Amino acid sequence: MRVRHAVVAGGGIGGLTAAVALSRRRGWRVTVCERAPVLTEAGAGIVLAPNALRALDSIGLGPEVWAGAALAGQVGVRTPDGGWLSRTGAASSQHGLPARAVHRAFLADTLAAALPPGTLRLGVSVTGVDDSGDAVVVRTSAGDLRADAVVAADGLRSTLRGQLFPRHPGLRHAGEAGWRAVLPGGGPPARTATETWGRAERFGIVPLVDGRIYVYATAATGPGPRPGTKPADHLAELTRRFGGWHDPIPALLDRLGRQSPGPVDVLHHDFHELASPLPRFHSGRVALLGDAAHAMTPNLGQGGCQAIEDAVVVAHLLATDADADVPAALAAYTEARHRRTTRISRHSRRLGALALLSHPLAVSVRNLAVRATPGAVTSRALDSVLGWQPPPGPASVTPPSTGIKEQ
Repeated sequence: MRVRHAVVAGGGIGGLTAAVALSRRRGWRVTVCERAPVLTEAGAGIVLAPNALRALDSIGLGPEVWAGAALAGQVGVRTPDGGWLSRTGAASSQHGLPARAVHRAFLADTLAAALPPGTLRLGVSVTGVDDSGDAVVVRTSAGDLRADAVVAADGLRSTLRGQLFPRHPGLRHAGEAGWRAVLPGGGPPARTATETWGRAERFGIVPLVDGRIYVYATAATGPGPRPGTKPADHLAELTRRFGGWHDPIPALLDRLGRQSPGPVDVLHHDFHELASPLPRFHSGRVALLGDAAHAMTPNLGQGGCQAIEDAVVVAHLLATDADADVPAALAAYTEARHRRTTRISRHSRRLGALALLSHPLAVSVRNLAVRATPGAVTSRALDSVLGWQPPPGPASVTPPSTGIKEQ
């Protein structure tokens, strides 16, 4: 039987997960084209919520992979003076799995290590697709590839999304920017994950499974980025905004600048989203996933988790049978994913609007409302997100030899 070939555009978390699922669980030959010369993920953390952990487990990356401490105890939202607005369980026992926070680079390396040799082609960018013939022709910087299906996981500013849906309005600035950094372990402990809400500003602390601490902060910027308004010294800006907030925030900011052998890199970026959903997540034999399909604000911490879900579902629907109808399978993928991701994206946007309030009266009303909402109610609101179950998958298959060397 002929082994079918899939090209994955993009070697981020969603693309790598799709490649693992297609090759290890569905028996496809897969080529991942990643434009970066080395496989790397931004120096930041990611919380693998129970829904993402179940998805990864379904493709052979189970609990034994994520060694280290889970997010334990209570997590919640605080005020700048340290008072609690809400406290809930750590998205764990009620959903069967304890959430775990890992460095994005560790997750990317783990996924890449699960791929068959020769799958990943670094330094190769996908510039377009031609789906008019008996196979999809994928235009890349290293030459054309022929494929039975294409997974477009090429990120926030997806080239393939622009080609497939040229009339879509595209990205919208979310009126907010953020900073991210990861501190080594050994400093002030961060035993629980917390997020502190001020007036249109937030500061988050998340302990990673390996003992490091992921910190992030956000601030309102208005309806769009303004040229020349990005701070030249990110650490100074963070200290100006958050240095007077509750412990351990001042100590963590101090460590950002004093860490040996040198200061910790602080990443800064504007937030964008696809506020208008795409009409569908596929076109012919091409499927979009992750940020390419439904870029969302980070307020629920579900952007990466939803990309992982996408990847597992699209691989499940792309059958091994060489005669199976790929466009029909991808239409089923849209049906399975569009409503869910649109709902989660809207939920994230609404939560972000609360955090962006700046008028003192509005902030006071928000804080009173959050305090008055029982933790059980807050947890139930996330049940449909965190309780997601992956589709049943076949047993592992032996991946075919690709004959393609990594670049």
